Amino acid sequence: MSTLDIKDLHVSIETEGGAIEILKGVTLSLDQDSTHAIMGPNGSGKSTLAYTIAGHPRYSVTQGSITLDGVDVLAMAPDERARAGLFLAMQYPVEIPGVTVTNFLRTAKTAIDGSAPALREWVKQLKSAMEDLSMEPGFAQRNVNEGFSGGEKKRHEIMQLELLKPKFAVLDETDSGLDVDALKIVGKGVNRAKANTGLGVLLITHYTRILKYIKPDFVHVMVDGQIAESGGPELAEKLEDEGYDLYAPNTKMATG
Repeated sequence: MSTLDIKDLHVSIETEGGAIEILKGVTLSLDQDSTHAIMGPNGSGKSTLAYTIAGHPRYSVTQGSITLDGVDVLAMAPDERARAGLFLAMQYPVEIPGVTVTNFLRTAKTAIDGSAPALREWVKQLKSAMEDLSMEPGFAQRNVNEGFSGGEKKRHEIMQLELLKPKFAVLDETDSGLDVDALKIVGKGVNRAKANTGLGVLLITHYTRILKYIKPDFVHVMVDGQIAESGGPELAEKLEDEGYDLYAPNTKMATG
């Protein structure tokens, strides 16, 4: 079983006014086959954590470490992190004009596995994944995220998750912009991937509604770049009732 360890992580970004520290000492340990939910108000550092794990160049690690099975993740390029088993589902997936969904996915699978999947078996897997996610057959021939609805973009990311079979998935506000039906489909897709591969999940969200479909083993509250509290699923219920003001009583924090 693989382990993703984050220890005393400090992360800054450069602005015109100088460096601004976003993460101020985050420590988390995730085992495969477990689901951790990170909740918190806007600007608390949740997405910064996600993009730092993935290797976005905008974010500079000034202190701390991220390791996967004891191997230094921070020394890896983003593509090396993906091949090692780390997956990021972005809040706002980008369009890739001229690249079809099927070609994109097969190229990604080839890069991760080191060899191209047999075409007949690949088409079968792709068709099955699309059916599970209630996607039209013609979807595979569309350009990646070009003209996709919000729900289609998120279902496409879950399809990637199921086909690429990473060790750990970081889901950055995957519930954003989804209606109830799409939320159920996405939730079932994540659960299916976890059941089939022992996937470890780091789920970043503002709201508890997605936790009805993706049940967390652990819930962490992030405020001002730090983990303010950790607990079980009951912590999410507490946040639903009391909000985030509990962690910053003198500051009104946005939760939208």
